[in-house]
Amino acid sequence: MQNVLEYLEATVGRYPDKIGVRDEKTACTFEGLQDRAKQIGSYLIQKTNGRQPVVCFMEKSVEALQAFLGIVYAGDFYVLVDPSFPVERIQQIFTILNPELILTQEENLEKLKRTGFTGTITLISRIGQQIMEDLLEERRRQAVDTDPLYCIFTSGSTGVPKGVLISHRSVIDFIDQFTSVFGIDATDCIGNQAPFDFDVSVKDIYSCLKTGATLVIIPKSCFMFPNAVMDMIEENQVTTLIWAVSALCLLNRLHGLKYKAPQSIRRIMFSGEPMPVKQLNQWKSYYPDAMFVNLYGPTEITCNCTYYILDREFSGEEKIPMGQAFPNERVMLLNEDNQEIKTPGIVGEICVSGTTLALGYYNNPEMTKKAFVQNPTQKAYPELIYRTGDLACYGEDGNLYFFGRKDFQIKHMGHRIELEEIEAVLENLSMVEHACCFFDEEKNKVVACFVGNENKRAMIDAMKQKVPEYMVPNVWVQMERLPLTKNGKTNRKLLKENYLERRNHGTTNLS
Repeated sequence: MQNVLEYLEATVGRYPDKIGVRDEKTACTFEGLQDRAKQIGSYLIQKTNGRQPVVCFMEKSVEALQAFLGIVYAGDFYVLVDPSFPVERIQQIFTILNPELILTQEENLEKLKRTGFTGTITLISRIGQQIMEDLLEERRRQAVDTDPLYCIFTSGSTGVPKGVLISHRSVIDFIDQFTSVFGIDATDCIGNQAPFDFDVSVKDIYSCLKTGATLVIIPKSCFMFPNAVMDMIEENQVTTLIWAVSALCLLNRLHGLKYKAPQSIRRIMFSGEPMPVKQLNQWKSYYPDAMFVNLYGPTEITCNCTYYILDREFSGEEKIPMGQAFPNERVMLLNEDNQEIKTPGIVGEICVSGTTLALGYYNNPEMTKKAFVQNPTQKAYPELIYRTGDLACYGEDGNLYFFGRKDFQIKHMGHRIELEEIEAVLENLSMVEHACCFFDEEKNKVVACFVGNENKRAMIDAMKQKVPEYMVPNVWVQMERLPLTKNGKTNRKLLKENYLERRNHGTTNLS
């Protein structure tokens, strides 16, 4: 297999009339999904030369998935850009991609025009019915398995987002193992929580296309009303949740499980950040017979590289293991001297090799060379590894255990965030002179310490114009000055220590 479209085409052969995907407005059979994708692909193939970015400027939906697959039929790669993002961030992404064509919907036209985009804008609803099989087949013959499939933008330390480019081969190699390890098949129904510009959704989409499971897209708006989420899960007999930890925790905190716990669910898989044991145990009390799985992995290695199927109870003092590497992926720990660590209890940086590695960062060779490097333990032949910047150690049980970030990158609300990017945006605000951010892991909050005029509401409003809401700090601390280290850098460690001490004593005034 060399193209993800082979998943769809094989499934259409087995289950043409089965519902392949549905959202709150519409549903589509697998055959209908293929036909609509071919229509879109036939239009695009006359506009592009292949292997170039085509932006989907829309929220997740059946129509967005049809657009993705249409782009793939045209031999291009898709990039979902969320219309709810601030105009400035959308412009940054467009500058990196330099797309020639954008697919969108009528309700997003006004926001798109505000970005200043001057290329071709096509309303997906106006793409006609003609399928040009000859053109599609010719483009497919030109394809190879290392062609790019999608690009997902993550936070960048310089204040500029990075586009992680993933190939067909990487997705095929991961999804084949993912569905096999966890036994996902045509009897399943996967309830999608993640936005389509977040790589958790890749597992939802391609697991369904491969196996013939049905994909149910739960709209973002539902998660403010947990009863609506649980109703949708029950109505569709959802069997599998592959969700961000933050979404599972939110649903529980808002008493969604007390309202209803649909018994169709038999797998609950989570990733994005460490799962609080208290939250895990509350979910397990409602689903004692379900499979619970802890997944780990950054976008750059195609979704996940390790997994742990929970096979026992955990107390609040214990860490949930990261577990072991997926088949056909190599995960190793390196120390500061680039030597591999195998001894339990010794912390090192998580590094990954294998065919699931990303192609790199789109239009960013400097950052690509920094993150995707030659394996320092292999001198005899070329072998790329991805240095995650995450820290872990082996336990006595042979499992990997997560030990935080090597730098100041964090996982918050299921998203990977560079604290330096938040600081860079903060310090560009007129009311802020100096800023430093850190993460309060216990409370799951981003804390911003700043020197400047105290106007929390104005700062929050200004930040929302520049970054997604998940990057807006949760706690604001005004200070007369930020402490410095001996070499003149902001003393982030001291700031955090002082904050935690005062927080534990009921005050966060650090001045």
